[in-house]
Amino acid sequence: MGKTTHNTLAAERRKARHYGMQALYQWMMAGAALSDIEAEFRAEYDFSHVDLEYFQALLHGVPGQVEELEAVFEPLLDRSLKELDPIERTLLRMGVFELKDRIDVPYKVVINEEVALAKKFGASESHKYINGVLDKAARQLRKAETGT
Repeated sequence: MGKTTHNTLAAERRKARHYGMQALYQWMMAGAALSDIEAEFRAEYDFSHVDLEYFQALLHGVPGQVEELEAVFEPLLDRSLKELDPIERTLLRMGVFELKDRIDVPYKVVINEEVALAKKFGASESHKYINGVLDKAARQLRKAETGT
């Protein structure tokens, strides 16, 4: 894969994660049907430079595994799930989903992308929290890759 193609894919996945986080947050807060949320996002935003498959994988994959995903990161928290900020909870769900189900994506990329979203959408220090929890989750889920 050429550098331009790689950079294009990275940018398209970054946008997919951005919209995925917003859509999953909306699902968590409003409880709307995933198909309705997807239709709304595709109508409202320009998806011409978005990895649509990745967006759909996040939007439809995370909700079906919420309990399993939270079971991975809950023991790594310093507070209860209920005390987590909804943005943090959404990002941790997404990050653990990617660490678990998208082994084609290096764990460092997953962590960096979720941290970037936390900086953009989360509370002032949430990016540090997301980084720490996902780093610990990566050590469990990607032992061969992390060398642990």
